[in-house]
Amino acid sequence: MNESALREEICACGKSLYDRGLATGSSGNISVRLDDGWLLTPTNSCLGHLDPARLSKLDWQGNLISGDPASKEAFLHRAMYEERSGAGAIVHLHATHSAAVSCMSGLDPCDCIPPLTAYFVMKIGKLPLIPYHRPGDAQLGEVIRGLAGKHAAVLLANHGPVVSGKTLEAAAYATEELEETAKLFLLLRGHNPRVLNDAQIAELKQAFNLDQ
Repeated sequence: MNESALREEICACGKSLYDRGLATGSSGNISVRLDDGWLLTPTNSCLGHLDPARLSKLDWQGNLISGDPASKEAFLHRAMYEERSGAGAIVHLHATHSAAVSCMSGLDPCDCIPPLTAYFVMKIGKLPLIPYHRPGDAQLGEVIRGLAGKHAAVLLANHGPVVSGKTLEAAAYATEELEETAKLFLLLRGHNPRVLNDAQIAELKQAFNLDQ
């Protein structure tokens, strides 16, 4: 897909997420890898009202090549791309249920949402919880860098998820699966839910050739 088509895809994806209440106000950002850099939604932009021509285009040093100033969370995306060569796109949202889980205490920091469904295992796998950092804190990028090699998605404490995928469609679908599983997790709190066991997870990994 050429750059022009990818710009249109970012805007269409952003509008879809916004229209369905998964992104509100100017929260969240989307990026896509290019042959000569990467595209990112601009700072203070609403995902429901993006302009393809005004998307930020950056080089791999984080310098702005064209478009509006980039999101202050550009370093989150850059860290994930640098550690995951197969990542073609990243979606970061503050969606309600996953953000709610990110605010809970007592979570397993290595796997903060249990394997409730096969689709969560297939699209997300283990989801590490990253300790709270203020928005824009560059140290957060280094923490992500330490985890991204083994995890396609992370959950930022008191913030929200950062999810990568081979394509923008894959990243968006995985983000939505995470949000739905977070909703299930909250609904099932106190109900002793049955989760997938190690053998069932291993079977999924083998059947669908999932990253180990």
